[in-house]
Amino acid sequence: MTVRDTQRSLVYDAEALVRRVFDRADAGTGRQVELFGSRLTLPVERRFASVDSVQNYCDRVLALNWVRASWARSATPITVRYRAGTTAAHYEPDTATLAVPTSGAGTRWALRELVILHELAHHLEPDGSDVAPHGPEFVDRYLALVEGVVGDEAAFLLRTTFVDGGVRLA
Repeated sequence: MTVRDTQRSLVYDAEALVRRVFDRADAGTGRQVELFGSRLTLPVERRFASVDSVQNYCDRVLALNWVRASWARSATPITVRYRAGTTAAHYEPDTATLAVPTSGAGTRWALRELVILHELAHHLEPDGSDVAPHGPEFVDRYLALVEGVVGDEAAFLLRTTFVDGGVRLA
């Protein structure tokens, strides 16, 4: 049975908003933002130049002790490959493959840390799970990765944006 992915668009919309906040910070408008009464200093989000740099990043994240202790699937290697087109990065669970567009106009959005951590959260889904691809379980994994790898401020921004946008958490 396939579980319906009812909050996919809500997750994508919230992520797009968070990416724009990081883009503005990177453009020099300042790394401090005020969010729901809290003042945050955003960390720098890593950017990647190639499939090889994304592969290296994924290998390093999956090798972190706390990631290994949290998710059994972290022991399963992931392969990163080039993806034609510019509209999406995606994860292929049957082959543990992350596909990212790396060339052409409009691919810059995919070669960034938040997008790669989103795809790694899919990879870490426990074997045999029957949950929605962007359901509360996924969202919690993604938030844990962002908090542990990018930082508390980035996770707070993402979490509050999810909640404000109606995304359900586990």
